[in-house]
Amino acid sequence: MLIDPGDYFELTMEELREVARFAVQSAEEVLGMFEEAKPDDPRPRAAVGAAWEFVNGAGRTNLQRATAMDAHRAAKEAPSEAAKHAAHAAGDAAAAAYLHPFAKADQVGHILRSSAHAARAAELLAGDDHLAGPELVGRAATRATPGLVDVLRRYPPAPTGKSRVAELMSLLDDTLRRR
Repeated sequence: MLIDPGDYFELTMEELREVARFAVQSAEEVLGMFEEAKPDDPRPRAAVGAAWEFVNGAGRTNLQRATAMDAHRAAKEAPSEAAKHAAHAAGDAAAAAYLHPFAKADQVGHILRSSAHAARAAELLAGDDHLAGPELVGRAATRATPGLVDVLRRYPPAPTGKSRVAELMSLLDDTLRRR
């Protein structure tokens, strides 16, 4: 994919840490769903741990990439849909450290997808109650700092999609951009 040089912008390490903090806080809200379903699988927790290491000052290393991939693999093996989305939230939290500084809509997933997967996990745990997801989205929006919103606004809106996760990500994106 060729990126127009005009699409690049400054993204500091502090801003990346802010994005990762936002993502990992959402993942932590639902991590227990995965761990209850698969208590002997440490991969999503390792991804959350790697995200926190980065947030707390460690460099971006292969640890975040590897644990993100491992958590996504764990999601494929999850025994329930809720556990699957909880594992994806953890993987996306670790991957948030690798947000790229170019204005492409697909990059918004690095900022918001962990929260969207967490919201979908909450819906599924509540019997597919579509009110539970927006509630979690609202909590994430409340947690978002002005710095996070500033980073988000450098990107085009989240890509629209037909999946429930895409809908929840768009809801969070719209909510934060209206601040």
